[in-house]
Amino acid sequence: MSGKIIEINEQKVKEHLGEFVRSTVEETLNSLLDEEAAAICKAQKYERTEAREGSRSGHYERKLLTRSGEVKLKVPKLRKVTFETAIIERYKRREISVEEAMIEMYIAGISVRRVEDVTEVLWGSKVSPGTISNMNKKIYAEIEKWRNMPLGKHYAYVYLDGIWLKRTWGGEVKNISVLVAVGVNNEGFREILGVSEGAKEDKESWKGFLAYLKGRGLEEIDMIISDKSLGLVETIPDFYPKAKWQRCMVHFYRNVFSKVPFDKIKQTASMLKAIHAQENIEEARRKKDIVVKKLIEMKLKKASDLVNEGCEETFSFYSFPVEHWKRIRTNNGLERIMKEIRRRTRVVGSFPDGESALMLTAARLRHIALSTWSSRKYLNMSLLNEIDSDTVA
Repeated sequence: MSGKIIEINEQKVKEHLGEFVRSTVEETLNSLLDEEAAAICKAQKYERTEAREGSRSGHYERKLLTRSGEVKLKVPKLRKVTFETAIIERYKRREISVEEAMIEMYIAGISVRRVEDVTEVLWGSKVSPGTISNMNKKIYAEIEKWRNMPLGKHYAYVYLDGIWLKRTWGGEVKNISVLVAVGVNNEGFREILGVSEGAKEDKESWKGFLAYLKGRGLEEIDMIISDKSLGLVETIPDFYPKAKWQRCMVHFYRNVFSKVPFDKIKQTASMLKAIHAQENIEEARRKKDIVVKKLIEMKLKKASDLVNEGCEETFSFYSFPVEHWKRIRTNNGLERIMKEIRRRTRVVGSFPDGESALMLTAARLRHIALSTWSSRKYLNMSLLNEIDSDTVA
């Protein structure tokens, strides 16, 4: 070959492009600052007019970390007028999304050192552990503000559930519960109503949680959907005496299956589904009696007792529009959210305290609340107006 071979140093090219982008950002921001100063003074630099209200007095330098690297800003100093820039704040808001991503990484269990490494990739320089700590305090304050926002006075349906997480206490790993409420508002959209730490899913924990919801303005609920959690059913009338309680149909089935041999679960499931497939509560009760007798014939006495004693608790949904039945007779929607929380908290293992467990759970719930999840209509609530008020009450 007679021609010269051209070699390209990719690293040098990347460095050159990176510096070009960084210098372009720096030049653009400084130009914008100059234009903003001119607008405040009502005159360009060195320009003397009757409309002029202020004058330049040099500048001071300020560093700003951006995705393109560190830039030096020349912030104008003004006489007679105050220079209050909105440009840097707008640019900082653009960078806050990166900061929030860092905080989520931290509360998701990623080590401080790993977060420092990520910031170096994003910004070209590491953020100190002290900065990360301050950012955590900031996001904790935002989460607490969201967690305690006022609620509407009335929600037709409220779903309740809890999740068990682990925390380290005195060198021992112990369980704590985080309680969650999701509601369907009068327009038919879902909302995350509340999240709070409970020592355990007992009566006192649920009492504190319902008091927390009521204290934020939730005065009336038509029906609460949940598993038969210890203490919850007994606590509901203390705060919402008019609310019906719907025992989650799926959880009820699982309880019955625990008393059934594996080879008979499929047949039992078909029988239970037939109960809740009836067109009204009277037919459902008749079908329940038939299933109870059939289970006795199959020599499944314990399962038959569970169906006979607990099935009525799963019939509350019959008092509401048939179009709503599929979504109000189970707690499946909230169960899916809890699985997502479990996936996000698994990387942590054991939390250092209850607050960190609550904050990570609340951060994930807030993310869900701000997504399209809450903007999709869940139920047509106008159908409730067609039901006789005495039936719903």
